[in-house]
Amino acid sequence: MRRRTGLAVAGAAALAWGEWLNWRWSRAHVGNSEGASTAVVVLGYRNPRATVNLVNRWRVRAGIRSVTADGAHGTCVIFSGGTTGSGAAEARLMADYAKSALEFDGPVLLEDRSTTTWENITNVIPLLEDVDRIKIVSQPAHALKARAYLRRQRPDLAARLVRADDYRPGEWIAVKPLLALYGLWSLRGLRADERRLAP
Repeated sequence: MRRRTGLAVAGAAALAWGEWLNWRWSRAHVGNSEGASTAVVVLGYRNPRATVNLVNRWRVRAGIRSVTADGAHGTCVIFSGGTTGSGAAEARLMADYAKSALEFDGPVLLEDRSTTTWENITNVIPLLEDVDRIKIVSQPAHALKARAYLRRQRPDLAARLVRADDYRPGEWIAVKPLLALYGLWSLRGLRADERRLAP
C-alpha cells in the first residue's frame, strides 16, 4: 500500500512538473504588442509520409485556435516546413489539413524549404516584415527555441512576439513530463549560446 502511494505521489509530481515547465516555456520571450495584423507561424515536425502525422495535426489545430484566441482580424497563418521524405512538404500537408479537416478558410502562406528550426525562422522572416504581432506555434519548448532564434536573427521582429494558444492545462498531460525532459535537453545548447553571446 505504501509503495502504491509513493508511486502515485511521484506520478502526480511528475505530471505537475511537466505541466508547470510547459506553461512557463509558453510565456517566455513574448510581449503584449498590439496592432491590426497578426501572423501565426506553425512549425512543422518530421513528416516523411504522404499524410499529415499526429504531431503536425495537433500543431495545425493549435495554430487555428491561436487565430481565434483574441478575435483578431487580419490574421494570416504561415505553415513552415520542407520535405523530409518522399512526400509533400510539411507546410503543404499542414495547410491541406487545415482546409480539409478543420475547414479553415482564412489567409494562408506556405514556407516549404526549411528542414531545421533555424531555417524555419530564417525563411519566414520576409513574410513577417509587415505584421504587427507574431505568434509561433509548436510544443512549448520548441516554440520557445524558435522565438529565441527570431530574437537572435531579427530583434526588431522579436519585439512583436505575443503568446500563441499552444499551451492548455491538461492537454497532452500524460506526455508533458517527457516533453519537458526533451525540452530541457533541446534548450540546453540554446542557453549556452545565449550566455556566450551576451554582452
